Amino acid sequence: MTKKLFWDDPYLTACKAQVTSLEGNKIKIDQTIFYAFSGGQESDDGTIGGMKVVQAVKQGDRENIIDIEYELEQEPPFRVGDEVEIKIDREKRLKLMKLHSAVHLAYFFITEKFGTMKILGSNITPEKSRVDFESAKPLTELNDVETKLNAFLAEHHPIVRTRDEKSPDLLWWQCAQWKMPCGGTHPRNTSEIGKLRLKRVGKGTEKERVEIYLN
Repeated sequence: MTKKLFWDDPYLTACKAQVTSLEGNKIKIDQTIFYAFSGGQESDDGTIGGMKVVQAVKQGDRENIIDIEYELEQEPPFRVGDEVEIKIDREKRLKLMKLHSAVHLAYFFITEKFGTMKILGSNITPEKSRVDFESAKPLTELNDVETKLNAFLAEHHPIVRTRDEKSPDLLWWQCAQWKMPCGGTHPRNTSEIGKLRLKRVGKGTEKERVEIYLN
């Protein structure tokens, strides 16, 4: 099992690890800061042992990441048992952290105004995050939601990550009165997110998309 250091400290941008598996240019390591696409959050960019990671694949269910396999740009010179250094792009990680918590909080403020809606999907990239809803009515009045959301962010609310008592590999995200399971990376406080901009994108009959941008 890969130890996920990003769960305990999402601000780490470098660490050492031991190679535990190697097949061609695909490797596994005993611990990592390098997030693999899961729960809608894009993978980190970075290197392992000085070699660019071209793909990171998590193995496990949606929230319970058992192992992470990394595909390198070419077969590496190191072998199983060797120590390697992992480095990730700090700027990309910080944007992903902010926009992941942003999509959670935006969801709560949107449903507070429009009522509970089924989530059809979500995605978090460094450029924006978005959430798709099943909705019979267009979500056209987002100005009030945006104002309330930004006022909340400025109030310095802590963002807490806790492990599930019954399942240690399941993490919970919590901010104020809201809580949900989430294995992604997040900032420690809403004030780190800054201001957000919301944009409605109609996606067809009974499907609404809200995009979220950092200002």
